[in-house]
Amino acid sequence: MGTAVSGGAIVTGSASGIGREIATTLAKDGFGIVIADLNEAMGAEVVNHIKAEGGQAIFHKVDVTKRDSVRAAVEACRKAFGSVKVMINNAGFNKPEPFLEASEDIWHKIMDVNALGVLIGTQEAAKAMIADKTKGKIINTASIAGRTGYPDFAPYCASKFAVVSLTHAGARALASHGITVNAFAPGVVATPLWNQLDKDLMAMGVSSAPGEAMTNFASSILLGRAAQPQDVVGTVRFLASPASDYMTGQVLLIDGGMILQ
Repeated sequence: MGTAVSGGAIVTGSASGIGREIATTLAKDGFGIVIADLNEAMGAEVVNHIKAEGGQAIFHKVDVTKRDSVRAAVEACRKAFGSVKVMINNAGFNKPEPFLEASEDIWHKIMDVNALGVLIGTQEAAKAMIADKTKGKIINTASIAGRTGYPDFAPYCASKFAVVSLTHAGARALASHGITVNAFAPGVVATPLWNQLDKDLMAMGVSSAPGEAMTNFASSILLGRAAQPQDVVGTVRFLASPASDYMTGQVLLIDGGMILQ
């Protein structure tokens, strides 16, 4: 199987964006990576990239809202890499709507992926960790939208507040098993999610030119620019490493100074 790995790390939503950056970085840290995503073509490309860099990775098609799908990815990780050391519940999406027009349909879709997906991912990874007596790490992707509400993103904000609550609940539930549960909370990050958001906000009339929405959001960033995915990875790397062993139930903001706490 090539160079020995130090256990497996599953990264949901890792075919692109922040998830891809996390996956490729953790592969360099010696983890065997499961690219868990719906996009098979892009997921396979990430696997090939990791292998070309000397790492180990497999792709597993995963719908994070379906327990059987997530459980299958966990089992694939155990089979390929011996154990699940790290579970990163990163898959998520947003679909803006004006607050008074926020619909039940979008609410359920966002909450299912962003919140229920984190619950299922945490549960299934933790069950495997407990069975294997692995003192693992579960890391959730929260957001500044989990610390304050935005009127055009109400369901998304609710889902990310849920991620924070699930992080707290999971930390309390799993500490006795030696499993830590933490989250990181990005702000404005230049990813495909934000590109789509930009188009959606233009269609709503909130912004009038490409890039305007991101520029407006980024204007409140103390460090003066939107983030790139690589700006986020150092914190995730820390949470996945022994350096964070005495930390659980915490949410670390990586937003350039938008939400101060």
